[in-house]
Formats: sequence, C-alpha cells, structure tokens
Amino acid sequence: MNTPRVVGLDLSITATGIAWCDGTTYTITPKRDGDARLLEIESEVARAIDGRAIDLVVIEDLPINAKSAGITGMVHGTIRTWLRRNAIPYALLSPATLKKYATGKGNCGKPEMAVAAYKRFTREPADDNQVDALWLRHAGLDHLGHPDTAMPAAQRAALATAKWPARLNTTV
Repeated sequence: MNTPRVVGLDLSITATGIAWCDGTTYTITPKRDGDARLLEIESEVARAIDGRAIDLVVIEDLPINAKSAGITGMVHGTIRTWLRRNAIPYALLSPATLKKYATGKGNCGKPEMAVAAYKRFTREPADDNQVDALWLRHAGLDHLGHPDTAMPAAQRAALATAKWPARLNTTV
C-alpha cells in the first residue's frame, strides 16, 4: 500500500506553518498588509498542494477563546474555501487535541510540542508553526493507518475527537 499524501496546516495571518506530504516543513510569512495577506497565504498553500494528489489536509482548528480567533478565522475561511473548491478533503483538530496527541497533555506549551517532535521524529522544525504543522500531518497519517512512528494508545485516542471528513481522495 502507498503511504497517503497528507499535508498539515497551522494557519495564521502572520506565520502559517506547512508540513508537506513528504514531511518537509515551511513557514509562510506574508509580506503584504491587510486582506492582501489572505491572498498571499492562499497562493502559498495552493503552491504547496496544487497539482499533487493529496489525500487529506489536517488543519489546527480555531481556538475557542483566543483574541486572534477572528483574524485567524479569516485565514481559515480563505483556505477552507480553496480546499473545498479544489475537492481536497480536510480535517480539523482542536489545539487541545493536537497537544494531547503530541505530548499526552492537552494543555502543554509550545516547547513541549517541539521536544516531543524531536523525541519522536529526531526533527527540530524551525519554529512553532512548523512544529504544529508537522504534528498535524502525523495525526492525519496515524488516522489513516500509516503513522510514521508508534504513538501511545492514550495519545492516539485523542484523534477520535477530531472532525475527520467522511470522504477521502484516498489512494491507498
């Protein structure tokens, strides 16, 4: 069986983390101002995904009580609309679910996420955005039955709370 092609996205108006389907990570740091940033982020996400047979995109969902949720919501709307327009299935993981999957604690900090990535994958992404994107990609692979590394059952159980799409463009 082929490994599914999964992309992880940690969306933000200032620094969006991407984990490509090959595991490479990248941060989009828009140069434009205002709503033009949305177009820049959409263009970069499209460049990372477009023309590839992507089975699933995993996105960190909006935080419930964050001050920046409105601005981040604009980025989500832009990217999720682009994904739907291009018939690319996506899943949403809450920040707490992602943290619990990565570290076993739903309220851990960014440094703990980075340490967990290093311990599991011997990788040290350049920033927190890439760390989250990397974990999002791995959560998607795990959900599809192709984890890159073994995860404890309690951490894997956190994936059951995610919003997974009913239909995938699966090539497995």
